[in-house]
Amino acid sequence: MNRHNAKMNAFALRLLEPGASDRVLEIGFGGGLNLPWLIETAGFVAGIDRSSSMVQQARTRFPEAISAGNAVFQEGNVEALPLGPASFGKVCTVNTIYFWSSLDAGFAEIYRVLAPGGRAIVGFLPKEWMDRGGFPTDIFTSRATDDVIASVKKAGFRDARAERPETTTRWVVVVANK
Repeated sequence: MNRHNAKMNAFALRLLEPGASDRVLEIGFGGGLNLPWLIETAGFVAGIDRSSSMVQQARTRFPEAISAGNAVFQEGNVEALPLGPASFGKVCTVNTIYFWSSLDAGFAEIYRVLAPGGRAIVGFLPKEWMDRGGFPTDIFTSRATDDVIASVKKAGFRDARAERPETTTRWVVVVANK
């Protein structure tokens, strides 16, 4: 999965623009493709994942960052983030919205944990392409780009837009600011 999603993740991270003083939250970090670069680039990185094994794997892989107080990894889900309000300047999530029970609840939580002026980045394969993949509908909920942007705006975000590196790129990355 990491290799398959590498281009979308790299593009999402470019749009996130993390800096040395940023507190960054990655939701659904899975195999941890983005974590080394985020830990090296940002001041603090928190990772939330639904999988206890992925959380344990990240804790095992990045003990120095955890010991230094530069990273923390927790089990949780986007609809009920185990984090304080306005505690992050940047939030990213790639290929997770298919598993959210509610876009509105997820984006409301992201908005809650994001500090004023913060940025949220959401990468995904839109419905028109997901539906062609034959993914099991009891596990995956495909999402239309317009629905994602509408939900982001409903949560209170501003300047929401869909970005692609090229017009022919199938996946999109939604960028929104608080």
